[in-house]
Amino acid sequence: MAAQAMGDERDPSVDQPLTAAVAPGHDINPLQQLIQQRLRDCGWSYGEVARRGGLPRSTVYTLATTRNLARPPRPATIDGLAAGLDVPVSAVRAAAAAATGLHYYDTGAPGEQEPSDPERDLLIASIDELTAEDRRHVAALVESLRKRAAPDAAGR
Repeated sequence: MAAQAMGDERDPSVDQPLTAAVAPGHDINPLQQLIQQRLRDCGWSYGEVARRGGLPRSTVYTLATTRNLARPPRPATIDGLAAGLDVPVSAVRAAAAAATGLHYYDTGAPGEQEPSDPERDLLIASIDELTAEDRRHVAALVESLRKRAAPDAAGR
């Protein structure tokens, strides 16, 4: 832990936005992808995510930049990261599991959907946190979007 804390002080990228530390598009794991996307989308730094989630900056930085995780983060770290990123705990849990080679939930048939799509993972993980009424609204929206897309696909 002491080495990680020292790394915080010497690594100027820890409080910089994502673009200064890790270039997107490299071969990254699902947890890195989730963290980096939220940093880009929200304009947050590693330090800000850490403060929001009650985690050390070094933990957020390490999870965002380590390609091969030996094991998933501890449950308290997953909870803190979810709070810091303002995403459902289940989305972080699924991404962390996938980053270590575990499968948190079944994906569709091979080739049907990219399994490491963070938007898809967030949608799936978020559904359990909605009320029944909100799920009905989401279902109606999805059905509306599917109907709107169907004529476009037929016309091509």
